[in-house]
Parts: sequence; structure tokens; C-alpha cells
Amino acid sequence: MKEKKYDDQIEGRNSVLELLESGKDINKIFITKGERHGSINKIIAIAKERRIIVVEKDKRQMEEMAQQENYQGVIAIVPPFEYVEVEDILKEAREKEEEPFILILDGIEDPHNLGSIIRTAETAGVHGIIIPKRRAASVNSTVNKSSAGAVEHMKIARVTNITDTIDELKRQGLWICGTDVNTNKYYYNQDLTGPLAIVIGNEGKGIGEKVKKNCDFLVKIPMRGKIASLNAAVSAGIIVYESVKQRIKGK
Repeated sequence: MKEKKYDDQIEGRNSVLELLESGKDINKIFITKGERHGSINKIIAIAKERRIIVVEKDKRQMEEMAQQENYQGVIAIVPPFEYVEVEDILKEAREKEEEPFILILDGIEDPHNLGSIIRTAETAGVHGIIIPKRRAASVNSTVNKSSAGAVEHMKIARVTNITDTIDELKRQGLWICGTDVNTNKYYYNQDLTGPLAIVIGNEGKGIGEKVKKNCDFLVKIPMRGKIASLNAAVSAGIIVYESVKQRIKGK
């Protein structure tokens, strides 16, 4: 059974446009009365073509409905986001005839970070992202907006136990790369090609001890400033793109 979320609102022009162009189901689109310029016209045109109902509401009604301040005069109501199974992510790699390239997020709590990571992962060709069901951000409208709509193109699995999932991925032949500030190896000195899952830890605490022990190897990013840690989304981007660079070089 695929699990669904209950946050079913996508806000902002770029996010709604991305949603429309992805071909995914949309129940209804609300726009602010009088907002008939720029990309709103494109949204209305595509919605009309796809026979999606567009409703105009006054600004006060739209502001009451909006979940964030910067909704840019447009809100799409969509069916709940469908998470996939881990096997669906592996199947995606097989269908593309590529070695699995997965991100595991161990307790990312900030939805903006989650959205940014999803955006980076999508542009880098990551096959899917695994997140825990508890004590972590799930996919909602803030995540969708922060991802610039990349959520619509990314397979995301929610699992009960990250450690058990890592064991399963190992059985499927993947190497597990953890990130830890206390390890000795820099990320650019590690082979990040082949079937790989990269684990990114919680914004404050990093990767949990059990998860860390279950990784095949750990890498770190050099720190030269007075602040000894990077934003989780930035860390993910640096390591993911090192893997991309190595994969391109190896072809």
C-alpha cells in the first residue's frame, strides 16, 4: 500500500506551473481576482487545456486559504502526495539502465531544507530519496515550493526504520556513504561511483549513531571558517555533485 500525506495544497506560480506541466492530477486551481498578468495567464491556459476548474476568489479569501504568505495569487488543490516503496526507487534505476543512486535523509526536520535537497537530487539524476516516518519533515506545500516543483519528478519513500532500510539496500548491492564531521576522509578522496546511497543527517545532530555504524564508509567536507557545520541542504549538494562528477569522469 502506498502511503499518502494529507497536505494537499500547492502554492506559488512556479510550483503550480511545474505541477501542471508534470501532468499530475489537480482537483482545482484558485486565483486571486484581477490577477491576469504574467505567468498566471499561462497557468489559466494550461488548466483550460487540461479541463481543470479555475476559480477566482477575492484577495481576503485567498489569504485565508493560503498556508504561506508568498502564495503569489495562485493555489492548486491536489490529491494527497503519494510516497513510493524503496523497491520503486530501485526499479527506476533498472529501467534507466543505471546503477542506483539514492539519498537517505536521517531526520531532516526543516521543510525548506527537505525541499532544497529534493531540488538538488532531481537535477543531479538521483533515482529517489528515503525519509523516516517519524521525527522528520514530510512532503507538504512548503517542501514543494522550496523544491521549485522538483517534488513532482522525484520518487520519495517513507520508511519506519532507516537502519533496516540500509540493510536491505546493502543486500541489493548498494554501498552506503555516511557524512560525519569527525571522520578522517574528505568526500573528494572517496570513490562515490557505482550503486550508492548517501546518508545526510539531521540539521543539528547529524546522523544517528546506529545509522552511522551501519554505513560502509564515512566522509566529511573540509571546514575552514569559524562555524564548524554547513546547512544540511548545502552538504547534500556538495557530496551529491561530487558523485555526479566522478560518474561523468568514469564514463
